[in-house]
Amino acid sequence: MAQLMSFLIAFSLLAFAPLCFCGKSSSGYLYPQFYDHSCPKAQEIVQCIVAKAVAKETRMAASLLRLHFHDCFVKGCDASILLDSSGSIISEKRSNPNRNSARGFEVIDEIKSALEKECPQTVSCADILALAARDSTVLTGGPSWEVPLGRRDSKGASLSGSNNDIPAPNNTFQTILTKFKLQGLDIVDLVALSGSHTIGNARCTSFRQRLYNQSGNGQPDNTLDESYAAQLRMGCPRSGGDQNLFFLDFVSPTKFDNSYFKNILASKGLLNSDQVLSTKNEASMELVKKYAENNDLFFQQFAKSMVKMGNISPLTGNRGEIRRNCRRIN
Repeated sequence: MAQLMSFLIAFSLLAFAPLCFCGKSSSGYLYPQFYDHSCPKAQEIVQCIVAKAVAKETRMAASLLRLHFHDCFVKGCDASILLDSSGSIISEKRSNPNRNSARGFEVIDEIKSALEKECPQTVSCADILALAARDSTVLTGGPSWEVPLGRRDSKGASLSGSNNDIPAPNNTFQTILTKFKLQGLDIVDLVALSGSHTIGNARCTSFRQRLYNQSGNGQPDNTLDESYAAQLRMGCPRSGGDQNLFFLDFVSPTKFDNSYFKNILASKGLLNSDQVLSTKNEASMELVKKYAENNDLFFQQFAKSMVKMGNISPLTGNRGEIRRNCRRIN
């Protein structure tokens, strides 16, 4: 009997060991239950405010998703993108990929202020970005996933990192793949995460060269469908109209689905970085075909790759801080 008791005690200790271990914030693990005790309503609050913002303006879903991506690719998912310039900090908002382009900061402010009322200095801005990206995906019809939590916020920003590490629309396929690999992401992640361009807009300035002068010879990009190009030229002239907006996926611009990949196969990817997925590399071409044929497969992989991206170099334990205001360090 005594033996049985000691076995049961040992077994129950083993069974709960992972929970206790996860509870140590200094262990460096992210896990979905991180705020279950310290701020049980955290996810509900984020979801509610994101839903309100997306109901008001559908484009906001893509903007919030992109903030998380542009955050994670610069020194990891640490909310450095949210910092305004002050003192020694030069804001990443000034970088080429973000200037006149990154948006949704007011929505993040609103979420942060609601969370500060509910549980002061508990939920990080970095985790808010990760949750808002997931909620935006779901609200537009995309997949859901459990978001690992426990990131902390950076005490600095990197303008040079933002300029150099974020893939650009006119980068070559190889450059884009290299930028993904530097973050520990692979070609499968690259193609799946590019699928986020199933929602949102791009500015004329980010694809103009494809319409008029792709290779410096005054000729349009020959991998771009001619009738689609003619349509785009009407709103994106040779000069002027830089900020004019175009749907990244003209078939279902506000619905998160796999039509982005079908467009690429029809030579109707908007950005050069979209179209090269099917023209410059066989492995990525195969993935584009797979996702175009199978929406469930795309959703599955997108969710996996988002978790992987959200795990890029988080600050945990005693590193970083929990900002009271996402725009400035404490």
